[in-house]
Amino acid sequence: MMLDEKMLVENEVEVIGQLKAVFGYNQFRGYQEEIISNVLAGKNTFVIMPTGAGKSLCYQLPAIMTKGTAIVISPLIALMKNQVDQLNALGVNAQFLNSTLTKVEINKVKKETLSGDIKLLYVAPESLTKEENIEFLKKGNISFVAIDEAHCISEWGHDFRPEYRKIKSIIDQLGPDLPIIALTATATPKVQIDIQKNLHMEEAALFKSSFNRKNLYYEVRKKHNTKKQLIKYVLDNKGKSGIVYCLSRKKSRRNSRTAKSQWH
Repeated sequence: MMLDEKMLVENEVEVIGQLKAVFGYNQFRGYQEEIISNVLAGKNTFVIMPTGAGKSLCYQLPAIMTKGTAIVISPLIALMKNQVDQLNALGVNAQFLNSTLTKVEINKVKKETLSGDIKLLYVAPESLTKEENIEFLKKGNISFVAIDEAHCISEWGHDFRPEYRKIKSIIDQLGPDLPIIALTATATPKVQIDIQKNLHMEEAALFKSSFNRKNLYYEVRKKHNTKKQLIKYVLDNKGKSGIVYCLSRKKSRRNSRTAKSQWH
């Protein structure tokens, strides 16, 4: 076995070992392994993957395996807290930097980041654009930058956030050669091109998973008697999961109560 092949095998074994040791999984799903290998190699990576397909693991595992702190840019404070809590429960030191923290808490996070204790630092785009935070991050040892919900960058996306358009210029200030992994579950071809152009990632490796789910389907039925139709739908699908859309919250609750009473 040649030296390069031996190193490749050893790296694969190490990645699988960390996957099992930290997250408790025995194998990867879909393109996860290829994406993680690309990030670990220090290359720009663009991931388009449906919700629930395991996008977060694609930057969490590389962050754990590389020296320094990975910066994760996320627009949702609730999502930040959820991921940080999950990682902390797994024994990974992850923290967030956003408007919910007190000055004392912010200073603590910054101190731990500069000392190299934090593996993943979640930052809101609004926090990232503050000059004091840019100067702070310049002093840190940043391994790479993960941009979650990357469709927020695009003016053609459904959830455009102006602060996201400033991300690339800020990353260049932190380190011109910092690898970037951009992730989204929502990207039309137009949005995809806009994301890549704004982040200067036209040549980045693209990993796009199929959005087809064999266990899900959409169906639209003509309305006759809503109450009877809903009851029949529930009774015909015992033990299954589904979603019924109603025009108002009030109607949803009323129909839900009706279905439950008929169910029992």
